[in-house]
Amino acid sequence: MVLNYSSLIAVGAAHRAGCPEISSRAQQSAYAVTRERHEKRHLALRCPHPRAATILDQLPPALAGDVAFRIFCTPELSQHRSHDHEELTARARFHLRHARWERIPTPAGTVQTYVFEPDGKPRGTVMIVHGWTSEASFMTAFMEPLRRSGMRVVAFDFPAHGSSEGRRTNLADCARAMLTLCDHYGPIDAVVAHSFGGFVSLLVAEGGPPLNHAHPIGRFVLIACPNRLSEVTRNFGRALKLGPAAQRAYETHLERVGHRPVATFSAAELLSGTDAPVLIIHGRDDDEVTFRNAEDIAAARPSARLMAFDGLGHRNVLFAPPVFRAVMHELAPKRDGAHPRRPPAAHNRAHDLRHSA
Repeated sequence: MVLNYSSLIAVGAAHRAGCPEISSRAQQSAYAVTRERHEKRHLALRCPHPRAATILDQLPPALAGDVAFRIFCTPELSQHRSHDHEELTARARFHLRHARWERIPTPAGTVQTYVFEPDGKPRGTVMIVHGWTSEASFMTAFMEPLRRSGMRVVAFDFPAHGSSEGRRTNLADCARAMLTLCDHYGPIDAVVAHSFGGFVSLLVAEGGPPLNHAHPIGRFVLIACPNRLSEVTRNFGRALKLGPAAQRAYETHLERVGHRPVATFSAAELLSGTDAPVLIIHGRDDDEVTFRNAEDIAAARPSARLMAFDGLGHRNVLFAPPVFRAVMHELAPKRDGAHPRRPPAAHNRAHDLRHSA
């Protein structure tokens, strides 16, 4: 259920010819066929195909915004991988063989989870949260060390990612799915989250719109986390060459599903809804989510610790031994048997947001 660019051309041609009924049929056809695979991504979310900008420029703003929203919500690389990517995925999934695989129903569809139990009584539960167009298997390097340290480790594939249901998803649906899993497996003592997964985790802990409650999380490790959704949407719209009216139409869809203005989706603001400790890990050379995002998030929480790394970019940071050591130092139970920090009481800011939205 993603986009084919020849069908988009048909949509534009029908509109130029003044044939709305043909345009409507072409639009429906465009939504029913597979978009050609591409490998570039932007800001760890997605980079539109270069031809899309020219085609969308030919459409009325409302329709261009609708198509842009559908592209934005389609994690295409989780469905269309190169042969090399498929082999890498197979090797990564091999490391999940010792997990207990469970299918959990959520408001966003059935989600695949992977549970690693420690050898003895669990000293706490850590949730591993992947990024956009990724899947849990690409974060397995964190799972076994945490399990050996005595923690129960829960990982999962977001809706429309990995082995979970769906072909299209969005921030709100991913947050609803994660909230359901937190309630099912919780309490959650800590989260290790990469990129988009960090943003979703903060939203779950804050509990404001589009969610109806929070799940307090004891501690955060945010790896390459973006700060402002508005920056992502602006860059995405710029890549598609959306005009002001089309950009507004596209963002209106995001606000409809998110139940709050795009400008208010900020990791720094979400973090203020919880008093949980946070470790921020980011590569100075990250060209998808720039280092400034980490600095802005850290500035919003004076007690936050920011660890900067060179030469790791946006994805290699997930495979670097110094990063593993930092995460283990932050989360592993200490020799005296002390547990990770238990979740704090839910902050009432989420309640205020729901009633002011």
